[in-house]
Amino acid sequence: MSEYQYYEFIAIDEPLTSKQMAELRSCSSRAHITSSSFVNDYQWGDLKANPVDWMRRYFDAHVYVANWCTCILYLRLPKSVFDVGTFRDFKTETTFTATQTKTHWLLEWGLDESDDYERFALENGHGWMGRLAPLRDELLGGDLRPLYLGWLAGVSAGEVSEKSMEPEPPPGLSRLSAAQQSLADFLEIDADLLTAAGLADPGVAKSNSKSDVELDAWLAALPEVEKNAMLKLLLTGHAQRAERELKRQFLAWRREQSSGEKSAMPRRKVADLHKLAASATEVRKQQAAIQYKKAEAERQAERETYLRTLAADFNRHWRTADNHAKRGIASAYDEVKRTLVDLSDAYVLCATRADFDRRLTQFMTRHGKRGALVRRLVEVGLWQK
Repeated sequence: MSEYQYYEFIAIDEPLTSKQMAELRSCSSRAHITSSSFVNDYQWGDLKANPVDWMRRYFDAHVYVANWCTCILYLRLPKSVFDVGTFRDFKTETTFTATQTKTHWLLEWGLDESDDYERFALENGHGWMGRLAPLRDELLGGDLRPLYLGWLAGVSAGEVSEKSMEPEPPPGLSRLSAAQQSLADFLEIDADLLTAAGLADPGVAKSNSKSDVELDAWLAALPEVEKNAMLKLLLTGHAQRAERELKRQFLAWRREQSSGEKSAMPRRKVADLHKLAASATEVRKQQAAIQYKKAEAERQAERETYLRTLAADFNRHWRTADNHAKRGIASAYDEVKRTLVDLSDAYVLCATRADFDRRLTQFMTRHGKRGALVRRLVEVGLWQK
């Protein structure tokens, strides 16, 4: 199998200039390039540029997928959104890192050497950007769950020591957004470990209520001149910029207000998370067994209903089997086999197996020389040569 690599970049905050698009084109003659994106795949070569350099110069998001079981997500965010300490506890060796440029943060989530060979044998990279790009707006809005997921991917991959303490768990780990669930899938975070991480999550109503109170307090204290400036941005077509600036100011205020408060969610050791994950595995298996039994019971009830409809007129269905057998073709023999299997079960349910065997003997007296049909009935245990 040949090598396969997929590169997709998108610009969000600022469109690419004609000069920048020409610079990108000089690196690839066959890539699809627009004022907001660069997309290309390689089966025999590679990108003639450094993706990190492109993230610094041109783009706000990048997805990379290679069929040697590797995938990477990069997001670029304005430096003013987070301080240096924000990322300290979330960083791992490979699954999540954060670096600075003069103006931005470059955040990287990565999966290296996955064991899911089937996934990457089929994976072409298309679609991930649309599912993962919303993470950027979530981070700009102060949602730290994507950072925690990067750390948890490190735990799932065995990069984090059992004695290590988890970062402060962000609220909402038990109710991930669609983009965050996609990130968990992208990084192949163990589902039971993800469940364990969310067990200490506070209630939705309580979390939302506290957030509303904080927001009301901050808005009440916001100077009139700043409110007017934001309204002006909204009315002049800069709604996105206004939203991000307001969120940035609100988050800075909230961090300042809560700097001395004790976290609502207790921090746990990695070993504790693994124990919780093991318990979650058992619960999941038990629930799956219950669901399986329920589904089997429903399937059996549906089949019994169907078999009783056959028993209502056995003679008609034997005649149908006779007519199919007379056609002498493979598809007709397959239909006979299915019919006789169902009739056998219907006799056991509504009459006796002896009655079925008697009727089958009569049937085979007429069709016993049809070798292909006989083989089919022998295969399902209805007849013996």
